[in-house]
Amino acid sequence: MSLLELIAAADARGLAASGTACLDRCLPQPAEAADPDPLRPLWAGCADPQGWPDRLAEARTALDALPGPPESVRRIAKLLGDAPADRSGEALRTWADACSVLALDLHRGHDTARADATELVARCRAGDQDGAGPLLSGEAARQVRILEMLAEIGDGAPTGAGLRQVMDVSTEGQRVLRAAASRRARVRG
Repeated sequence: MSLLELIAAADARGLAASGTACLDRCLPQPAEAADPDPLRPLWAGCADPQGWPDRLAEARTALDALPGPPESVRRIAKLLGDAPADRSGEALRTWADACSVLALDLHRGHDTARADATELVARCRAGDQDGAGPLLSGEAARQVRILEMLAEIGDGAPTGAGLRQVMDVSTEGQRVLRAAASRRARVRG
């Protein structure tokens, strides 16, 4: 299934966790004084629908506390501001979809600066990775893998181990993007 189909079929927990995972992968290397994991509360909200509004507020506060945020953090903060307090319905699906687009766009930006960026991201989401660089195609595959893992867990199943596996896949992706950003900075600087 394509990324678009998986998002359309995901349950509420799958949408919350996939959106959180996308934003988590987009966080830059933390500064010395900053919270190393400002989205940690949001992961807890993925496991507990009743706790989602409070965890969302905590994550927003932690992200706002980061000093001099780069553009990626501002984009993440905007999406956190747009996240629905009620972890259900089409607003959650729209939010998770926007998180997916942001993650793909940021990965594409580290691959190459192509003029057809929006069209390339849209094609990757539909399952066509022709012309996508390794970071973009890797992120698209990671999002598919995470949504498939979440679909296997299901909304009524126990969450602990399943969400931990999703977090591990997301952390791996975060390392890949941070390494690419670091290499790019060294080459430019």
